[in-house]
Amino acid sequence: QVQLVESGGGLVQAGGSLRLSCAASGRHFSSYVMGWFRQAPGKEREFVGAISWSGSYTDFAESVKGRFTISRDNAKNTVYLQMNSLKPEDTAVYYCAAKERLKYAYWGQGTQVTVSS
Repeated sequence: QVQLVESGGGLVQAGGSLRLSCAASGRHFSSYVMGWFRQAPGKEREFVGAISWSGSYTDFAESVKGRFTISRDNAKNTVYLQMNSLKPEDTAVYYCAAKERLKYAYWGQGTQVTVSS
C-alpha cells in the first residue's frame, strides 16, 4: 500500500507556471505507474498524464500536451507535475494516483490550482 500527499498548488496568472509534487510513503513506490488527474467544479475527474515506473515513458491528455511534463525521483519517492503556459481552464483540484493491477488504486487528497485570466 502507498500513501500520497500532493503539494504545490496555488493561484497563478494565465501564462504562468506551477510545479506540483506528490510525495509517497509506503513500500515499492518505484514499482508503480503514477498518474495525475484533475477535477474542475461541476465536471468529472479527468486524466492529465502518467509516468512509467522507471520514468522513461510518459503519456498526456491532449489538452495539456506540450505544456505539462511529469517526472519522478524514485530515491525521494516523489513524482512531479510541471505545468507551464497555464490557462484558466486548467483550474481544478489536482490529484496524484498510484496504479496497481491495472487500475489507479491509491489517491492523494488533492491540491487546488487556480489560474486567473
